[in-house]
Amino acid sequence: MSILSRLCVFSPKLRACNVRFAATNPFAADTTSAIRRYRKLTFLAALTAFSGFGWYFILNSSDRRKVRVSFGGVSRALRSLKIGAIISFDYKKSLRGLDESSEEYEVEIKKCHQRAADRILDGCLQNGGIYVKLGQGLVSFNHIMPVEYIETLKILQDRALSRGKREVDQLFLEDFGAGPSTLFASFEPEPIAAASLAQVHRAVTHSGHKVAVKVQYIDLRDRFHGDVFTVKTILKLIGWMHPDFSFQWVLDDMKDTLASELDFENEAKNAERCAKELAHLPYIYVPKVFWDKTSKRVLTAEFVDGVKISEKEKIVQMGLSVEDVDNKFVRTMAEQIFNTGFVHADPHPGNIFVRKAKNGSSQLVLLDHGLYEYLPSRVRQNLCRLWKAIIMKDEASMKTYSSLLGVEDHEVFCEILVMRPLNRPTIVMPKRMSPADVEHMKWRAQQHFDQIMGVIRSVPRPLLLIFRNLNTVRAILRDHGDPVDRYTIMAKSAIQGTYKKRLAVTASGRARTFMEMFQFEYNLLMERFQFWIQRVMLRFFVFTGFAPKELAALMHQ
Repeated sequence: MSILSRLCVFSPKLRACNVRFAATNPFAADTTSAIRRYRKLTFLAALTAFSGFGWYFILNSSDRRKVRVSFGGVSRALRSLKIGAIISFDYKKSLRGLDESSEEYEVEIKKCHQRAADRILDGCLQNGGIYVKLGQGLVSFNHIMPVEYIETLKILQDRALSRGKREVDQLFLEDFGAGPSTLFASFEPEPIAAASLAQVHRAVTHSGHKVAVKVQYIDLRDRFHGDVFTVKTILKLIGWMHPDFSFQWVLDDMKDTLASELDFENEAKNAERCAKELAHLPYIYVPKVFWDKTSKRVLTAEFVDGVKISEKEKIVQMGLSVEDVDNKFVRTMAEQIFNTGFVHADPHPGNIFVRKAKNGSSQLVLLDHGLYEYLPSRVRQNLCRLWKAIIMKDEASMKTYSSLLGVEDHEVFCEILVMRPLNRPTIVMPKRMSPADVEHMKWRAQQHFDQIMGVIRSVPRPLLLIFRNLNTVRAILRDHGDPVDRYTIMAKSAIQGTYKKRLAVTASGRARTFMEMFQFEYNLLMERFQFWIQRVMLRFFVFTGFAPKELAALMHQ
């Protein structure tokens, strides 16, 4: 804009002068026209902004939050796309020209995995909510995800959001028409626990019951579909650029489970069903639900004291046996997987409490029933037979029942299921893997990644969360020192569940179960007897000096 044109804005005389000047100067005329267009655009922009602010302030609090979520979704999407693009470019650039079978490739891809995991962790923490839950979900796929991702994203298991009192009050007003201070005789505003989707407050009802109130973060349901769409788009992009690392199917499987986790009424129903189906196990307790103070975003249940199952020292301090606790824990999970088919898919330490029962023995309290999987009878029964076949080293049956479950590569499938090499000299499966077993599993993951992914994609979808359950159980027992033989315990439960239809067993089914259980116990007994004879003979040879020095040293160890 010329100096003359700027002065004309403030002076009528100069404006008239400028008009005469514009009539004889085409360039000046164009400048004047541009000024007018600029003024109109500025006015329209100001009017739009003013109207937008005015419209926003006349909305109710719920609609205002949805507007904020929409704008926040754009920010989260851009941040996620940026992270996805950087990760994709990093893999492409760092691995270009390298032979996948070379040592240099192995070194570089580990570095890429670590950088990608660090970036994903940072993005999940910044975006919060569903992103944190998705990151936790990736950790549960520790049988297929690179170890760098698992170790880095494990931080998300302990990281959680925490929302203020105003947001909690607003959510109660929207769901119940009254604040928590009205609904309860007392309500502690500071949460006693927080997770990726909700936080828990301690409260007391007007009838005097101590309760735990689980309150969902207020904006999660509003932002769910947008955030899932963003992550799905990024995974599509990564899968298109790197077909070997396409994990979009993981999100497809997690999407429905995440949606169900956001429905606390569904979680309450799961809790009551779990309590009913495990009522015959006296060492299991499920807190009672208070339905009059429960909605899709608020769950009120009986408050139960206890310690996490991972807190080994505290369990011992209570005068309880860690071995007894683990035995009951494995039996409970086996009962759900092989008998009821209604399985707690997220039994991590924060969801399994241990307390002392009235009779002085240990009792397990099952919490957080948002994520469950139901196994149809056909899938459950074939899984029972497959587990028994693995323990009995019956390869023909392994192949048969893997095929009935939709998987042709039975060897890879069975090793994923038990997280152990199948080849072993005994029926009894070792509690811990030997160094050679660890190397075998690493080799399997590195050299046969495509096979593993093919198997995972082909299994019935309900089994994916069963893998998660089994891996969680394995991790808890490993941290306890593996005091119990979980494979044998679960095999016995699998035999019992083979002939169970729904929750009933026919007379013929009971007879067949008895015979198979007898045969299984007999085989175990004979194998243990053989090992006992071998140990006695070895000790005799060592004692008499007939054994080689190397064998004597080994026996001493």
